[in-house]
Amino acid sequence: HVQLVESGGGSVQAGGSLSLSCATRGYTRRSGCLAWFRQVPGKEREMVVQIQDDGAKHYDSTAEGRFTISLDNADNTMYLQMDSPKPEDTAMYYCAASSFSSCVRQWYFKTQYNYWGQGTQVTVS
Repeated sequence: HVQLVESGGGSVQAGGSLSLSCATRGYTRRSGCLAWFRQVPGKEREMVVQIQDDGAKHYDSTAEGRFTISLDNADNTMYLQMDSPKPEDTAMYYCAASSFSSCVRQWYFKTQYNYWGQGTQVTVS
């Protein structure tokens, strides 16, 4: 049974920093992917950044240079460091995991991810 649990959301001022965590339980990363998505009401859930089992990372252009994804294999936790956030980064942030090998090539598409956390709200003002 795979369970993803996000934490660390909250309110932050523009230009500050915030770190999100995603505890992955029961997820075995073999040719799979982990990712952060975000969603605002009325809009599609969108990719923020993805990390593959070999350590390769893919950032959406809106996150490149400001956000950093990392993985602690010792405690099976994924992190998203958000530096210099902007008001337009305000959203519900979700961690996601994929057990499909196709997520490597199709990393951007939310349909590639079959496990989701409950989300954590980030508000930037």
